[in-house]
Amino acid sequence: MRTLICGSIAYDTIMVFRDRFKNHILPDQLHILNVAFLVPDMRREFGGCAGNIAYTMNMLGGEPIVMATVGDDYQPYDYRLKKLGIPQQHIRRIPNTFTAQAFITTDLDDNQITAFHPGAMNHSHENHVHEAKDVKLGIIAPDGREGMLQHAREFHAAGVPFVFDPGQGLPMFSGEELLEFVRMASYVAVNDYEGRLLQDRTGRKLEELAKMVRALVVTLGADGSLVCTNGQRIEIPCVKPDEVVDPTGCGDAYRAGLLYGIAAGLDWPTTGRLASLLGAIKIARRGGQNHLFTREEIAQRYRENFGTTPW
Repeated sequence: MRTLICGSIAYDTIMVFRDRFKNHILPDQLHILNVAFLVPDMRREFGGCAGNIAYTMNMLGGEPIVMATVGDDYQPYDYRLKKLGIPQQHIRRIPNTFTAQAFITTDLDDNQITAFHPGAMNHSHENHVHEAKDVKLGIIAPDGREGMLQHAREFHAAGVPFVFDPGQGLPMFSGEELLEFVRMASYVAVNDYEGRLLQDRTGRKLEELAKMVRALVVTLGADGSLVCTNGQRIEIPCVKPDEVVDPTGCGDAYRAGLLYGIAAGLDWPTTGRLASLLGAIKIARRGGQNHLFTREEIAQRYRENFGTTPW
């Protein structure tokens, strides 16, 4: 089933400061803060929610179609997606802009200082859902504010079911706008913090919001996840990872599992467990797109954890 993934394409530049920020920031001098950190370790990762979701869904054997906006510096990402065989006909290049990117400096205490430049992402509304043909499922992942609203309305008008995944973009919207998203969506996916914020902004309990959609999914980190559907609360266990290396992109890997399960017609316990397994596989690798697996390996690990296979 062709799945349209509306969201960001981004570069993540991660730098490691081999000391602690607290040793170089004077609390009584914050009004004249002027610091420089020597970062001998640096890497650049391919990221963005749409890119990450498509990467994992593609390995599962799904049919992800990415809809995003990128800048003049897109060529390395273009080459990568071509090698992966992920279609790019709905990735629009915006002249005289940069592709969205985050610059993250981490210290030895795992504290982070991040600067994010949205760049071409601010033009996401220049893409339109109707331009993608034969799409049967979609997702609204974090993107430009205007684009997220527009794409949700276009999915709804076209009668295409979609997942509303506000992520870090949730604070951009008012309570009424968030309710509009939920009313139009078929599914909602949030983490536990986003779930609390969604309740605060809308004035509705998650149980009420769940009644407005086919399913509402809440990820709970090491405590697993929860699927609320048809008045049921389905608890999904967390899969123990081989090791915990980097949580970046774990939510995107989980959502790739959700989309695959919905598209394949899997039941919710199977879909949630598959999504949980993908998150565990991702967390053992740095970056959002460096984990690798085959369908056979997924089936084997699923069997080891749950006693059955997902397909």
